Amino acid sequence: MFELETLIRPNIRAMKPYSSARDEFTGEAQVMLDANENSLGSAGPTQFNRYPDPLQRAVKAELAELKGVEPAQIFLGNGSDEAIDLLVRLTCTPGGADSILLLPPTYGMYEVAANLNDVRLERLPLTADFQLSPDIVAGVLASPAKLVFLCSPNNPTGNLLHAAAIAEILRGFRGLVVVDEAYADFAATPSWTTRLAEFPNLVVLQTFSKAWGLAGLRLGMAFAAPEIIGYLNKIKPPYNISEATQQHALAALAAAPHFEELRQQLLAGRTWLAERLPALPIVAEVFPSDANFLLVRFRPDATAVYDYLLRQGIVVRNRTTQPGCAGTLRLTVGSAAENETLLAALRAFPA
Repeated sequence: MFELETLIRPNIRAMKPYSSARDEFTGEAQVMLDANENSLGSAGPTQFNRYPDPLQRAVKAELAELKGVEPAQIFLGNGSDEAIDLLVRLTCTPGGADSILLLPPTYGMYEVAANLNDVRLERLPLTADFQLSPDIVAGVLASPAKLVFLCSPNNPTGNLLHAAAIAEILRGFRGLVVVDEAYADFAATPSWTTRLAEFPNLVVLQTFSKAWGLAGLRLGMAFAAPEIIGYLNKIKPPYNISEATQQHALAALAAAPHFEELRQQLLAGRTWLAERLPALPIVAEVFPSDANFLLVRFRPDATAVYDYLLRQGIVVRNRTTQPGCAGTLRLTVGSAAENETLLAALRAFPA
């Protein structure tokens, strides 16, 4: 049975969070002399002399409407990486018996966060086709880990994990189940945010870096029960999202038609590449993708293909060392011109 309080580190349950000047006063005032800001202005063309809203209320209000959740169910971080790190710190005591569970191959920052916080790792590799089998689900349910990370669509493989298997894990796992949906905007299935009310142990990660095209802003989202979000707010840095980032996020959220246009173009590019790559003699397999990239197995030597592409001025991701990914490169869907350049270079690879 899931009990949140038993997962939270005792010192965090007891700690008093830092109270910033903007936590103690919200609203407008004619004279603001509470936060030791520069009252004269900023040394640049834009006024950023005031601290940002520490809880990003305006951005969360727009996001809540877009995602069909409540603002109290949203945490915003400096990229999804901040939420990943905070979730590990929230639940796992460094150097102790606590652990997190990974299902490789998967996103590398989960392991980095565990190592950074001196937290043990458990691993249950996905099947050969990068899925959750009944045996894997049983292994997850038997694990004493505080957190399990399920990346869906998965990185670097691109595929969605079976929803029924994720639901079974959510019903039986005693810790937090973190479903990382960084690439969910490219998948034709509902987000797990639609099932937050059903699963109190569910945390859904999303990002502005992929479909929204705002990787340079470093803005990630976590959606969960208000109690979990409250703990994340308790331990985050006081002003973790800059005023500039909040303003740009609001502008992006107001430009939803452009977001959809970009998304559709990338989906078309994914289809275009997926249809043409299998015809190349050096391509052994193109894995199905629900993301904005394709995992491709090359023959006879993926690293030779990778080095060749570098010489052509084309950078892809070499994934040959990842579990189950021998001989693979990860190809991000580019612009139409970039996709054509990539395909032409691969056709010209010297056999």
